Amino acid sequence: MKRYVIEREVPGFGANDDAGFCNAAKTSNAALSKLAPRVQWEHSYVVGNGTVCIYLAENETAIREHARLSGFPANKITEVVRMFDPTTAR
Repeated sequence: MKRYVIEREVPGFGANDDAGFCNAAKTSNAALSKLAPRVQWEHSYVVGNGTVCIYLAENETAIREHARLSGFPANKITEVVRMFDPTTAR
């Protein structure tokens, strides 16, 4: 599986309350269950006018299929080519 960063433009999404985020997660999970094991959602960050999501997927096509099924746009999809963190300096 490859790791992807997905930028989603969803104006006003950050104004959701806990129930709104719960419903969004349920919607995403329902789409993921139809695509399993081809796509996995790791986590998302709410930013400005939308979200930045981290997913594992077979390919970009699977990410786009999740976007179609869930109704959440995938405005920009970028494959992660490598990870590094503070421990890389050792």
